[in-house]
Amino acid sequence: MKPMRMHHVGIVLPTLEQAYTYIERMGLEVDYTGFVNAYHADIIFTKPSESSSPLEFIIPHEGVLTKFNGGKGGIAHVAFEVEDVEAVREEFESKGMQMLEEHAVVGIEDVIIVNFLRPKFSDGILTEFVQTIGPVKRD
Repeated sequence: MKPMRMHHVGIVLPTLEQAYTYIERMGLEVDYTGFVNAYHADIIFTKPSESSSPLEFIIPHEGVLTKFNGGKGGIAHVAFEVEDVEAVREEFESKGMQMLEEHAVVGIEDVIIVNFLRPKFSDGILTEFVQTIGPVKRD
């Protein structure tokens, strides 16, 4: 596998209000927002700086993520940018490891596709792999 760069850290929060309050409190700026159909969640990405990766705030409307950390939310995953998310899946599966999805799913509005390495194969850390497939529509 080629070296990867950090894409973002994903944080689940119960409400959009909590996400925007945190963003304001920390002096962060919103880069872009969207909705991920596969996970029924609103998404807010902050602008990266020269020295840091963005944060992704995930606000689920239904499903397992609404119960994350007892419904309070918290840090959910780390994400790495890759050239080919399907090749990453194939490589891990060839080593007996499982991904969360059978094939990559569409992230935000046809901008990225993603898949996750199940935490039991990465020391308890949910790890996302992100492939950019289109231009980001910034707010």
